[in-house]
Amino acid sequence: MLTVAVLISGTGSNLRALLDAAADPAYPADVVVVGADREAEGFVHAEEFGIPSFMVPWERFSSREEWGEELGRQLAVWQPDLVVLSGLMRLLPAPLVDAWSPRIINTHPAYLPEFPGAHGVRDALAAGVERTGASVIIVDNGVDSGPILAQERIPVLPGDDEHSLHDRIKPVERRLLIDVVRRIADGELDLTAVSARAGSSAAGGDVPSPTAS
Repeated sequence: MLTVAVLISGTGSNLRALLDAAADPAYPADVVVVGADREAEGFVHAEEFGIPSFMVPWERFSSREEWGEELGRQLAVWQPDLVVLSGLMRLLPAPLVDAWSPRIINTHPAYLPEFPGAHGVRDALAAGVERTGASVIIVDNGVDSGPILAQERIPVLPGDDEHSLHDRIKPVERRLLIDVVRRIADGELDLTAVSARAGSSAAGGDVPSPTAS
């Protein structure tokens, strides 16, 4: 059974999707702890499912590095096999990423490497594209620049605004995340191998395409 820590900042909609999936005995992963950088609405999901939680408030630390050190200590208590970022609104400091890499994954509401950053949906609309998407990636020390594990195209419809488009992206993000976690747990997806291939590609090698549609 793959053990998973989920880090949130807000409502924890991806957390809820993972908890619902893990409630099925056939699902090969289990959320063991939920953490946040502030008092987050998503803690209600952890409470409902009886999952322990912790909080590392950003404002209590003088630097991102100090905050990351404490977050790392909290994660180390639970020693999860995988860390999932579920709307965490803080960039993780490099030492924390390096300590857990490649076992940290995140979702993004765009078809990376298109429209990275905090406003992927807004940026897609501003660019006037006909299609955007959703992606699941390994977290690295860049901004949404890690190896892609899965992604799917989503059309931009006439009349879409940021809210309506994001509402259609979110269910795809959740489905991709649930499937990626399952594939990691089943051994179908080797994060170390994917990360190594990405490094080889950056050095001039070839990398197989991620799961996409």
